[in-house]
Amino acid sequence: MKALVLEKPGELPEFSLENRDIPALGSKDVLVKVEACGICYHDILVMQGVLRRGVKDRVVLGHEISGTVSDIGSDVSSFKTGDKVVSIFTEPCGYCKYCIEDMEQRCVNGKGIGHRIDGGFAEYVKLHQNALVEISQDADLKAACIYGCPIGVAYNAINDVAKLKPGETVLITGAGGGLGVHSVQIAKAIGANVLAITTSYEKVDRITELGADDVILSDEELDFSDVAMALTSDEGVNVVIENVAGLTFGKSFRSLSQFGRMVIVGAIGPLNIDLNPAELIFRDAHLIGTGGCTRKQLKTIANMVQTNQIRPVVSRTFKLEDVLDAYKSMRNKETFGRIALTP
Repeated sequence: MKALVLEKPGELPEFSLENRDIPALGSKDVLVKVEACGICYHDILVMQGVLRRGVKDRVVLGHEISGTVSDIGSDVSSFKTGDKVVSIFTEPCGYCKYCIEDMEQRCVNGKGIGHRIDGGFAEYVKLHQNALVEISQDADLKAACIYGCPIGVAYNAINDVAKLKPGETVLITGAGGGLGVHSVQIAKAIGANVLAITTSYEKVDRITELGADDVILSDEELDFSDVAMALTSDEGVNVVIENVAGLTFGKSFRSLSQFGRMVIVGAIGPLNIDLNPAELIFRDAHLIGTGGCTRKQLKTIANMVQTNQIRPVVSRTFKLEDVLDAYKSMRNKETFGRIALTP
């Protein structure tokens, strides 16, 4: 099988496309023939060498995986050959305190897919059955690769962590990216008023089409919190879904209403944030970080896609050998929603 190996991270990472044996299965493993694998900003940070801790040497990246079951281990009972499946981004153990509480994305013994173990930038990937969810046979597999991340990550942040309610106002930064375009759709499905922030003029109309009530075109000189306050009669927004963090945190925080909730989901780049604790106290604000997606949430996403509440946005696909073109597109902010590799 073909597998894309990260040989040397850096501003221009080096890859090799290897011919490898198809992985041998353990008793609880599933062999997945990969249809598509989304490229997450986590992958970009590993490619750059910014994120190194725990990364397997010569790793095969990719945790946003969709495909078809090709073979199963002797003790696998949840899947059969021919099933369509998608992955969460960790191989969970199934028995630790978090797995027992259906929070397997924080498994104490979890192995990050495309990080600690080889991922989906290959023709086949071997995964523990606990890392997979079966989806409908009529699902579009190229779109399905992003059910867990970024769509499930956005759903977790908006529904389970922020607990966004119908009629509330939510502000979403990085609205043209993978997390952003799906956050807009999930918030609208809940019944919220959506303010979307983007720095790309060419993405404004497309974000509006996905359901944003107002799209704010932001730049370094514009403090979008002024616009957010004006659009909410100076009350501020109930919820901020912060997909950028360092570059936008201050403006996002100033957009919050009294008792507002900010959930930090993405953190593009190494920038730190500045926050005066007094501002947090006087605003009675809730500042929360979260990440990941559970199998239960992934099943909910699959159902929301099936019932047309969410449209997965995979705007472009690349072959494995064209990974540097994909990398440059993401670094240059030329992508809308998610892009993916297809072996």
